[in-house]
Amino acid sequence: MSSSQADSYPFLSPEWIEAAQGIRDEYADQVDPPTMELRANVLVTESPFDEAEIQGYVDTSSGQMAIERGQLDDPEITVTLPYEVAYSLFVERNPEAAMEAFLRGRILVEGDVSKVLQLQVPDGAREDPLAREVASRIDAITQLEADE
Repeated sequence: MSSSQADSYPFLSPEWIEAAQGIRDEYADQVDPPTMELRANVLVTESPFDEAEIQGYVDTSSGQMAIERGQLDDPEITVTLPYEVAYSLFVERNPEAAMEAFLRGRILVEGDVSKVLQLQVPDGAREDPLAREVASRIDAITQLEADE
């Protein structure tokens, strides 16, 4: 497993984003189109990297899932959350931590809040072999905080 450690990067670092996009591109023609339309900006604050805030967006309006750096001009929602909460949610897959952060005002949502509820991963997706394979590949490139 030392090769995966050599090729792992801190979550949301520029290197991690590039590697994750490469994995996403490998599977692009194998995944089903998104079941909902969403245009969302995501701002991750308190970044441990050079930039104070990591800007990204999710856009499914073309019928494909686009997750990119930058910001959309006219998003339906904008979600702002601290780096540690993003890590808990996406790396540790701890939805309880996200719910607690939301209730404490650490996750801010501007726009149609009902769209946030649609972002939850359906229970069946956890059983999908392709989804598990992609998640495993992403996990392999992600440095655990203790390893940093």
